[in-house]
Amino acid sequence: MTGHLFLFRSRRGDRLKILVWDRDGFVLWYKRLESGVFKLPRVAENQRSVELRGSELAMLLDGIDMAKLKRVARYERIAKKDEKSIEEVRRA
Repeated sequence: MTGHLFLFRSRRGDRLKILVWDRDGFVLWYKRLESGVFKLPRVAENQRSVELRGSELAMLLDGIDMAKLKRVARYERIAKKDEKSIEEVRRA
């Protein structure tokens, strides 16, 4: 109910389902490729899921392999809870 999309890829990699809650029920998007596979980003061994940005989802649906992309460093605002823990480390 938070607006998150849940993405599921088939074992063969040629089918993709996206599940999202829409005010009064679930919406399911389904895409099947005639040829090729969807290239999902790599997940670390200790993780069971990965979080994608909207732009990354668009690239995935367009058939772009994100493993071959290089992301340029950008400014990212620190969340309040992380900011407090950083201050505690600096004081120690």
